[in-house]
Amino acid sequence: MGAELKPFHVTEEPLDGAPYMDYVTHPGAGAVTLFAGTVREWTNGKRTMYLKYEAYVPMAEKKLAQIGDEIIEKWPGSRVAIVHRIGELAISDIAVIIAVSSPHRRAAYEANEYAIEQIKKVVPIWKKEIWEDGEEWIGDQAYKPEGGKA
Repeated sequence: MGAELKPFHVTEEPLDGAPYMDYVTHPGAGAVTLFAGTVREWTNGKRTMYLKYEAYVPMAEKKLAQIGDEIIEKWPGSRVAIVHRIGELAISDIAVIIAVSSPHRRAAYEANEYAIEQIKKVVPIWKKEIWEDGEEWIGDQAYKPEGGKA
């Protein structure tokens, strides 16, 4: 990644938090939070086999950047990077990384939590859970690809 790192990005490649943590770290930061959302095996008593994520990538990346701008406005002195993976993800794969640095830890924690909640609400990324006995599109977004129910 190195110099090519895009701080607000949707990719099919496996995710690694270290480059994003490095990206947001700066001399004014007293705290850096790194959230990695992973694929869990059990949800509400159902065994997940894998997840499938789809996205409207150009709009998703714009919305991720917008969330970053909102964080910088609400928590001055912060830096943000958000990357989300799409495609088929196995149990324990990382689906999303949110890195936030801030002068103080409370702001870094709050901004990181704000980011994941906003992603779920406004970013056009859809998640299909595939279980042993079925599948379903999950999430707050109204549109579901492949004719999934809204």
